Amino acid sequence: MAALKDARRLVVKIGSALLVDRTTGALRADWLASLAEDVARLRKRGCQVILVSSGSIALGRGILGLPTGPLALEQSQAAAAVGQIRLAQAYETALAPHGIITGQVLVTLEDSADRRRYLNSRATMETLLTLGVTPIVNENDTVATDEIRYGDNDRLAAQVAVTSGADQLVLLSDVDGLYTANPGLDPTARRLDQITQITPEIEAMAGDGLSGLSKGGMITKIMAARIATDAGCDMAITLGSPDNPLLALENGAPASWFLAQTDPQAARKRWIAAMKPRGDVRVDAGAAEALDKGKSLLPAGINAVSGEFGRGDPIAILSPTGARLGLGLSRYTSQEARSIMGRRSADIEQILGYKGRAALIHRDDMVL
Repeated sequence: MAALKDARRLVVKIGSALLVDRTTGALRADWLASLAEDVARLRKRGCQVILVSSGSIALGRGILGLPTGPLALEQSQAAAAVGQIRLAQAYETALAPHGIITGQVLVTLEDSADRRRYLNSRATMETLLTLGVTPIVNENDTVATDEIRYGDNDRLAAQVAVTSGADQLVLLSDVDGLYTANPGLDPTARRLDQITQITPEIEAMAGDGLSGLSKGGMITKIMAARIATDAGCDMAITLGSPDNPLLALENGAPASWFLAQTDPQAARKRWIAAMKPRGDVRVDAGAAEALDKGKSLLPAGINAVSGEFGRGDPIAILSPTGARLGLGLSRYTSQEARSIMGRRSADIEQILGYKGRAALIHRDDMVL
């Protein structure tokens, strides 16, 4: 059984209704302060936390005096531009008393659909966490149109969990889990505390998205669960409205846990291994030995580059004799790789004219 106390890297999704009072449009500062207490406690025991938060449009529309109901795209984007500043400030104000530095990360669907952007996002997130920062992630509503939108923060949170290699995802919701039927209509409905596999029957419990009969937005949560669990991340749906919702979950509050069948690193390696290489690099004996010890592939260990590939593309890693050692995602284009092969990482900036990354393929982006 999954438990929040076991989380090493945790993504928490917070919806607009939890952050912003629907009647007044004001920030629920006391609730946010209680969430900050939860985050501080988790960090103190060594858990890294990423917050995926809605709320920018809800905050902005109140400040701009925009009417209730659906907004035109331009109005939504204007509200987001105003609200994002307030949202970031709210999190900074809530977390700073605990000695926590926050960083704002704005993303669109393209950032995960494009491998180059995906690798950049992953590297940025990893660096923020390594530096002790708590990232506050939101969809970039000021520029995202329908074609490049996630559309809901449940799936955005799941994709952030995948990108960051999180082992647990918590969706703070207006319901305390997935029920066999709508509990508001069916007195025999029961909550499913643990789901080991997302079957068609489980999906049917979430309602019919085509007819609009979704039960509490549960369809997007099931979609998020599939994304997360396929990537080795456990996911929980729990009630978010009480103060200290993460502490409540840790103490046994009602929830539905969707269990992953593997760990995030193994799932990522499996994803990379299934790709078709766009080119290859041949390494020397020293580099082959370093790779065998779990090291990244540096330009100095490469003596030949074949094919045409871009940043983020999969390339094969060949031994000095041409045998295939593995596959990895390149941090350089084929042209750049040819320019820096055999050279020290310290020389990259002088050769390319800009400061690049030390490794051509990082060990986290490689399967042998």
